Amino acid sequence: MTPNNARKTLPGMTGMYGRALAGLVLLAGLSACAAPSSPHQSSFAAVFRQNVTQPRSVQLSPARNQAEVSLGLRLFFEPRLSAGNAMSCASCHQPGKGFSNAEPNAAGVTGQRGNRNVPTIYGMDAYRSFFWDGRARSLEEQALGPIQNPIEMNESLDNAVRKLEAMPYYRTRFREIYGTPVSAQGIGRAIASFERAIALKPSRYDHYVAGNLDALSPVEVEGMGIFGRRAHCATCHKGINFTDNKFHNIGVGFDRPNPDPGRQAISGNPQDFGAFRTPSLKQMHLSGPFMHDGSQKSLEEVIDYYDRGGNPNPNLSNEMNPLNLSDRNKAELLAFLRALESPGDNLKELASHPSVTLPGEPLPVALR
Repeated sequence: MTPNNARKTLPGMTGMYGRALAGLVLLAGLSACAAPSSPHQSSFAAVFRQNVTQPRSVQLSPARNQAEVSLGLRLFFEPRLSAGNAMSCASCHQPGKGFSNAEPNAAGVTGQRGNRNVPTIYGMDAYRSFFWDGRARSLEEQALGPIQNPIEMNESLDNAVRKLEAMPYYRTRFREIYGTPVSAQGIGRAIASFERAIALKPSRYDHYVAGNLDALSPVEVEGMGIFGRRAHCATCHKGINFTDNKFHNIGVGFDRPNPDPGRQAISGNPQDFGAFRTPSLKQMHLSGPFMHDGSQKSLEEVIDYYDRGGNPNPNLSNEMNPLNLSDRNKAELLAFLRALESPGDNLKELASHPSVTLPGEPLPVALR
């Protein structure tokens, strides 16, 4: 289905339930290339599961794979991966804040702040490239990037490996799982394995597309129709993780001097100037503020931004046009977006696995 086809009203569908069915057909049809981020089964997921592959960092037996996930979980909360043991991945990707930090950007070990918003780790296995500009080609590569970034964790991989190799837990686990001493490659594999394993419980929207038509209110169903057709949100926010894995210039930052070049700095293509990856909408109610620079404080501000068509610039996406939504339309769209909220994730379940610690070793404070 092309974006132009996505805008058409399906014939013979009128009224609220007709619009609901049209919305389901639209969102399901646009999902063929997305990977599921939740283990639950649904008719929606079954439609395209045959087209989905679930990448794994390394081929392991189920028991060893669980051990790798547990190792990655512990490394995600491990401050020894930073200079001076000052911070961990979870210092910025905070579980209670949707694995973001509720700030426009974040400060690293030196106190210097970056210029981009902290993205959530939910649904990471749906992406084909990583970071806002797509500079990492794999989740394993992404996991090692912040460790070495001087304005983030500011540590060398060699020194991080040396510190972990000095600890019995890491010496034991790396040899059990990979058959090697602690290595940078193993660190990247383990953290990536954890990030793939973190999963959300089904949202009310998930229940709706699985066939429970009572899961959404009439207002939320109207909002789904606006999301899928009138506002064209589903042109880019498509699939079970609500991302097309592409980069778009939606004008964010072009109302200020020196806008972030975004994807252009990686691709070298002038047409990519100001383009950023479409983020997932998973648990976005927890991970604000929004946009690549954290410039929108609330979902209401995000809706208003799209409604006015963004900030003009030479590379602005053709999809960015004024929507002329009424206050009622905006309220309905907001209601639908909030229906995407999940009641929680499986972090505590992952943290409770025995392989997170050695026998007799207490669970790290951050994971209790």
